[in-house]
Amino acid sequence: MSTPVFDLDLLPFAALMGVSVTRAAPDHVEGRLVVRPDLCTAGGVLHGGAAMALADTLGAIGAFLSTPEGKRTTTLESKTNFIGSAPLGTTVTAVATPLHIGRRSSVWTTRIEGEGGRLVAVVTQTQMTVD
Repeated sequence: MSTPVFDLDLLPFAALMGVSVTRAAPDHVEGRLVVRPDLCTAGGVLHGGAAMALADTLGAIGAFLSTPEGKRTTTLESKTNFIGSAPLGTTVTAVATPLHIGRRSSVWTTRIEGEGGRLVAVVTQTQMTVD
């Protein structure tokens, strides 16, 4: 088990969800999330909104880390393809990598996998750079 490497006090919603960031660099961010009952649908699987929030968190961290000092980012657009499910009590892992890092925006893809490497979702998001 990896030790968290990003201070989630800066991201209170991610902390509330229980996101753990295990690697954070301007070109690669990794994290994980335990599928708890309060993050599930009535069917006992990870809620799509929780999966999207995990991906948004990791992509935003990568975008922030790849942005010049004094700037910040905000999510401009996000699209999710749900492929499989993650049952209650399991842990999902996610990896966010950039497709594009520009002066005014960046585009990130996050792969979310369940235990055993089974693909749960792929999220593509655009982060806008702001002053």
